[in-house]
Amino acid sequence: MWNSSSKTTTSNANNKENDLPIEAVYRAINAIKESKAAIKPTLLNPLSVPQDEIVKAEEQKGIIEFHCISNSLTKDVDKQTAIFLIALQSVFGQQLPEMPPTYITRLLYDPMHKTIVLAKKGQAIGGICFRMFPTQGFTEIVFCAISMPEQVKGYGSYLMNHLKDYIMQKGIQHLLAYADCNAIGYFKKQGFSNNIRLARPIYEGYIKEYDSATLMHCELHPGIVNTQITSTIRQQKEVLNELIAQRQKEVERVRTGLTCFKHGVAAIPIASIPGLKEIGWHPNFSATRVEERSNPAHLTGLFEAVLQAMRRQTTAWPFLSPVNPKDVPDYYVHIKYPMDLKTVGERLERGYYKTRRLFMADMARMFSNCRSFNAPNTDYYRCATTLERFYLNKMRQFGLLDK
Repeated sequence: MWNSSSKTTTSNANNKENDLPIEAVYRAINAIKESKAAIKPTLLNPLSVPQDEIVKAEEQKGIIEFHCISNSLTKDVDKQTAIFLIALQSVFGQQLPEMPPTYITRLLYDPMHKTIVLAKKGQAIGGICFRMFPTQGFTEIVFCAISMPEQVKGYGSYLMNHLKDYIMQKGIQHLLAYADCNAIGYFKKQGFSNNIRLARPIYEGYIKEYDSATLMHCELHPGIVNTQITSTIRQQKEVLNELIAQRQKEVERVRTGLTCFKHGVAAIPIASIPGLKEIGWHPNFSATRVEERSNPAHLTGLFEAVLQAMRRQTTAWPFLSPVNPKDVPDYYVHIKYPMDLKTVGERLERGYYKTRRLFMADMARMFSNCRSFNAPNTDYYRCATTLERFYLNKMRQFGLLDK
């Protein structure tokens, strides 16, 4: 961390001292590359491949293409653009039945509007019709749809990311869209919110208002390439998981015992104990709260209450017991450190959870494993999200998590 303020010099020095060596990061990256290279493509589970990677691969192979098109009243429109406009007129009409066909046609063919069209094998399967207001600094989305057979494949998110990158190249950082009740969920997943951070005079009078729809806003960051952000975050997550795994091996390494006490030494500095510094210990370090050290029985009782409450939830069924390798043969190939509520209960009975951190680490690993193995559109993934939210609320309720 860098800061020019003299008041933070001491803090920065501590951060630099505790920062992760760049060599460790490079080792993690290399380990990930070697691991991926060792896995044959034919052995990969298609369900474990992220949707955005599948869509990107299709784009690289030319299976899908993205084009920005618009109508013109002053010059001839090329044949392909005309075909795309006609096809999108049908797609928008079928997927947006509440919109009058004449209204869709008028805006789609209006030269002031542009459309990012998604074509698969040369056929238009979806698109986003929009209008830019450069003087106001925002873009309005008027239509957004993917044909029914091509939905839930990741095309919608990737299409929106192409639009974001396009308007960012034009110097625009704000998107506005009116969403009906069926589209609000989609727009939220794309980073939109009904908390409008644009002053009303900026867009009032420029966009058409709809009484039965919700105005949503998305502010773009100039340093983000939206078509790459999900893969970038996933790569960062892989590196962090590898670093954690490496640190875990270091923690579990058996070191030579202390022999000095046999020779009459009564006490030694804590810092001289082999392995302590390697696992992150430093002077004045305490991993537990005072109340955790003073009343472990009370802490165990709170953990038990949280665990029992989680087991009673309808979304807990994927986590009640370890994954059966007979049901999911490749699960333990991808998940190296499995965790489930039954295992948590057994550890609780053995007195393993001496601190909040240990308990929370196992819970976090359980939810993380589920999300890394299952696709976002699966029941398993949705159960993980819902149960984790319940778990965190329970932890706060019992005072085990800072509010």
